[in-house]
Amino acid sequence: MDLKDIPNIKHLEANNFFLLAGPCAIESEEMALRIAERVVTITDTLKIPYVFKGSFKKANRSRIDSFTGIGDEKALKILKKVGQTFDIPTVTDIHTNEDAEKASEYVDILQIPAFLVRQTDLVVAAAKTGKVVNLKKGQFMSPESMQHAVKKVLDSGNNKAMITDRGTMFGYQDMIVDFRGIPTMKQYGTTVLDVTHSLQQPNQSSGVTGGRPDMIETIARAGIATGVDGLFIETHFDPANAKSDGANMLHLDYLQKVLTNLVAIRQTVNNL
Repeated sequence: MDLKDIPNIKHLEANNFFLLAGPCAIESEEMALRIAERVVTITDTLKIPYVFKGSFKKANRSRIDSFTGIGDEKALKILKKVGQTFDIPTVTDIHTNEDAEKASEYVDILQIPAFLVRQTDLVVAAAKTGKVVNLKKGQFMSPESMQHAVKKVLDSGNNKAMITDRGTMFGYQDMIVDFRGIPTMKQYGTTVLDVTHSLQQPNQSSGVTGGRPDMIETIARAGIATGVDGLFIETHFDPANAKSDGANMLHLDYLQKVLTNLVAIRQTVNNL
């Protein structure tokens, strides 16, 4: 995939990593626009190609009383408004074949969740929309196995596939990132590191996922050093009260400093 395949993406001439960032879930129009405006300002200053991320619904929850969304069509319309307001591309995750066609009318990139990336029908449905497809590597999968997920997209007549590593299960309640997988997956296509989900601590006894946000910059730095094409970072102006995955999100106030440091590392890598 060429990054030029992503509609309305900017700053490609800067030869920076690109960024997928936003809240875990769309909670309201006001929150989505507020986060997008801040991230657009930061990424324009640093010349980072930017894609706004937000889930229109959360299908994979530990408990039945967990937040799942504000309504599919309402959230998708908010994603479309974000894209139109700031002239930026948007990405959301899908969970069913029907979601693929529905979401493709509102966003530029369809994301296949890590737990579902082996579901052939879902991957093919996303590919057949003609949209860019972001394939999350399953926490249970090797980097090498992602070539088969990419091939499903290609064999469906779509050459716009990218891979996102979101960590690998380490025991029952922790995740690790095996950075050897970055150059491996780059052989198969554009590769992204999902920093914040890689720092989740799932399967907690409370039924609410934990996280290590204090390690976000550490993992992101290592990703840039090992050559990832892009970074995925969930961010919120009030993570403690976010309705989903607040425990591993980056506070929006810290984003500019983190990205400034990462751009400096990227420039060093480019000059090696």
